[in-house]
Amino acid sequence: MINKETAEHYLWGNNCHGWHLVKQLGLSVIQEIMPPGTTEVRHYHQLSRQFFFILSGTATLEIDGSRQILSQHQGVEVTPNIPHQMLNESDRDLEFLVISQPPSHGDRMLLS
Repeated sequence: MINKETAEHYLWGNNCHGWHLVKQLGLSVIQEIMPPGTTEVRHYHQLSRQFFFILSGTATLEIDGSRQILSQHQGVEVTPNIPHQMLNESDRDLEFLVISQPPSHGDRMLLS
């Protein structure tokens, strides 16, 4: 069994947190928390297919220039080579799962 208390933890961005729930060669499942007003860097992955699923809060996910608002228990898939960026434009913490196949670490191409 795995949970946030036992999973490998890391910090990213401006005080954002991540926990590796599954960290395998072919699959990554990460639980993340973004405080209000934080954003991920706009990027894409050459190989990784990702699925973002909102656990709590409201996410703004920009996908290929189009913004989508996701609420609790909603998700969206982002295919390889599609620019995307997660934003927390709300006044509450945003908690979500990001599932990547294959894992996205090392497969991130930054955009301006």
